[in-house]
Formats: sequence, C-alpha cells, structure tokens
Amino acid sequence: MKITIAGAGAMGSRFGLMLHKAGQEVFLVDGWKEHVEAINRDGLKANFNDKDIVEKIPAVLQCDIPTDFKTDLIILFTKALQLDDMMQALKPIIHDRTDVLCLLNGIGHEEIIEKYVGLDHIFIGNTMWTAGLEGPGKAKLFGTGSVELENLGEGQSAKAKEIANVLTEAGLNASYSDNIRYSIYRKACVNGTLNGLCTILDCNITGFGTCKYAHEIVTSIVSEFAAVAKHENVSLDVDEVIHHIEETYDPETIGLHYPSMYQDLIKNHRLTEIDFINGAVAKKGEKYGISTPYCKFLTELIHCKEEILKAK
Repeated sequence: MKITIAGAGAMGSRFGLMLHKAGQEVFLVDGWKEHVEAINRDGLKANFNDKDIVEKIPAVLQCDIPTDFKTDLIILFTKALQLDDMMQALKPIIHDRTDVLCLLNGIGHEEIIEKYVGLDHIFIGNTMWTAGLEGPGKAKLFGTGSVELENLGEGQSAKAKEIANVLTEAGLNASYSDNIRYSIYRKACVNGTLNGLCTILDCNITGFGTCKYAHEIVTSIVSEFAAVAKHENVSLDVDEVIHHIEETYDPETIGLHYPSMYQDLIKNHRLTEIDFINGAVAKKGEKYGISTPYCKFLTELIHCKEEILKAK
C-alpha cells in the first residue's frame, strides 16, 4: 500500500517508521525544511525503545509534492491549524480511491477534510502512542500504544477494518471502533482541561492538580464537553472522565509533563490548536444553544496569550 504521512513530526515519524519497517511504501510530507532535508540526506534516525536505528524513507516539503505520484492512504498528523493548507497541498496525489485517516487531536476536522475527499473515504481515529523529536530527522520513540478508528461513510466498516489491519501488522495495535466519537471526546476532555490550563497557569500537570480549585474547574469544563457531546449522540460519563484526568496528576506517571500546547505556545511561541478543542466546544455550544462559559473564556485567554507572545 502507498501510504502518505502528512505531518512527519514526532508522531508522524513513529507511524511512518513502523509502517515502513512492515514493508509498506511510505512517503513523508512535512513543512519543516531542515527536518525533510535531514531525512533525505541521512535517513530517519530514531531511538526506538532504546535502540538506535536508521531507515531511508523518502520525504518532501508540502510545497514540493510531486504531481506524478498517487497515494492509497493519507494519515494526517499535521497541526490542526495547518490542516486545510496540507489538504490543499496533497490534492495532486489524491485520486478517486484515496482514503484519509485523521488522527489529529481535537474535534471537527472532518469538516475540512470533506472539502477534498468524499465522506466514504474519510476515517477518524484516536491514538494513544507517544513520540518526541530530538532535532531534524531524529525521533525518540518509546513505550507502547494503540489506535482506534472508524469510518464516517455508511457501509465502509470493511475498509476501516482493512486500514486497522495494516496498522496492526506494523505493530501499531489498531482496532475498529463503532463509537470512535466517544473516544475522541474523552481524549478532547483531557486536552481541553490540561492543555489550556497548564499553558495559562505556566505549570506542569502535577502543578495544576495541586491547586485548590483544580477539581471544580475540571468538572465545569468536562460538563460543558459532555453537554455538547450529548447533542451529537455521544454520552460521556462525566465522573469517569474527571477521574481519568485527575489520575494524570501523579508525578510518578505523567504529572511532571508539560502538555503539548504549553510547549507550542510558552516554549516555542507557536499558535495553538485551542480553536479545535475548547473553541470547538464553544462554537458547537452556540449552535446547540448550550452555555459553555469555561470553554469560551479559556479559548479567549489562550488567544490573548498568543497575541502577547506574538505567536506564529
């Protein structure tokens, strides 16, 4: 299968590397020039569960995608803010049988993807794998994880299961879900609390969790997510989701971690994906007539912080 990884950062590098090692024809697309050049010059280097490996995988800048190449499957790992531009850049390699699997964090990405491929070719998923980048062309891949995915188009479950099998054969532990929106909303609740709050409060997860008002704030935000999700036939167990979030406060697990939004905005002065997390809930709340004051306020605070730091 010809597989294009659109967004070959940390997670894209993991999936690309593992699919390549499994014998798939992998093509990496990214917007970071130095990263693409390093991969093409020296191969994709990775510390893969404490073992250093190098694999030669073709990579290209998204502005230089060749027109004589067609792809069977696109796996999206680009930043949400860059999704539309990436899909526009990928148009030359999309044909009438190209499938797109979106594994981005957040909510509502399919509305953008549907401008480029039909609903029958769109699959959405959720991954629990982790990865990091140590520099251009160099990834750090550790631990284990899983992938859940589901078809958006009716009658496409067989194709979804086929994609899941391809991922599983590469060691990515993929499974078919008939309720992926539940998993996506549940994960979005984690991002919708820890990402924005740690960024605004300039702290790691444990730091936020020790705050006197942490439980009250998390409960309010998760309740807003649950109210919106209910209008999309997704029933979140609010108490279970809150417990799941509060388990992350433990410094012996991931509590000392600074969420990705913190790293993007505070460390690197990059624009965030807040509009596809809390912002998406606030927007959907307006659509469904639901009050979402916490999500709306947190979205506005993050945008203010972006302005203050002149994020790009």
